[in-house]
Amino acid sequence: MIRIELDEAALGATRIAISPLWDAFCSLHLAKPHRTPSWPYEKWVGRAREVLREDDRTAALRLLIDGIDGPLSFPDFLLPRPVGASSVETELDIIRATPPEVVRAGVEEHFPGLGDHPRIRPYLEDPEAACAALADSYAAYWEGAMEPHWPTVRRLVEDEVLIRARTFATEGIDALFTGLEARARWTPPVLELTKHIDAEYRAGERRLLLVPLVFAEGCRLYSTDDPEVLAVSFQARGAGALREPAGAGPEATDRLGVLLGRGRASVLRQLGGPLTTAGIADRLGLAPSTVSEHLSVLADADVVTRHRVGRSVYYQLTDTGRALLALLSGEDVLRAVS
Repeated sequence: MIRIELDEAALGATRIAISPLWDAFCSLHLAKPHRTPSWPYEKWVGRAREVLREDDRTAALRLLIDGIDGPLSFPDFLLPRPVGASSVETELDIIRATPPEVVRAGVEEHFPGLGDHPRIRPYLEDPEAACAALADSYAAYWEGAMEPHWPTVRRLVEDEVLIRARTFATEGIDALFTGLEARARWTPPVLELTKHIDAEYRAGERRLLLVPLVFAEGCRLYSTDDPEVLAVSFQARGAGALREPAGAGPEATDRLGVLLGRGRASVLRQLGGPLTTAGIADRLGLAPSTVSEHLSVLADADVVTRHRVGRSVYYQLTDTGRALLALLSGEDVLRAVS
């Protein structure tokens, strides 16, 4: 369990960042042979396993993930702390540019007593070459397993950032943390995170950086190397966008679907926070034109409202829409927004 005490200054400095590389790293755990990922990832995982099995360029990554026993933390040079909305190329360049002394210090701190391990020794003997090989391995895995899905994943995490930022701005930190995810518990002023290690941080030690990930199922990333920043991942909503378009996912009794039609009901259920037409289409695996038609009908019925931010148009539930969902679906929509 990780316990993070946050004072007023730390709460005000809390930020949210996007990291393609963190999502890729978490996805490696889902792709392990012994894992049985949940239904949104079933189609994707077959391709990811094929890439890891058949593309020799991923060898350095496979060795790092599979070759060491025991629960371990990872130094930032293996998985850089996110900085804003970086591209995967930028993050890989950060790995390649890691100074040798930083690599050796990271090995000493995070892999004590494992300097002679065949998976760790290259980072001590030739840090620059080892980091370059790791970055190339990440790039090969990204190209084969992640890049085709990144436009969808990027929209999902960008939507998550927007929802969380809006929640923070309009409802405060309690709403932001309370609705974070099942593995996080907020009991002011302490945020508790489920993790296989025990750690405790007192108020004023670090500011918090939250990183939404689509592939975070069963994997929480936790970066501590920066003396001023504590970076923690959480599961973003909308992983269903990765599923097969038909016949996937659990079915349930759907009174809302009976009334509105299943497609229109599914669109309505996505609007726990503001989303674009494209964002909803990605989550549901529907054509944007289909989603647009549903939204138009829902807006005419005063169930959703639309507002423009720059060149994008965002939709969200009205009070009527929230009441409809609560009545026919039994869903706590106010909780979903947070």
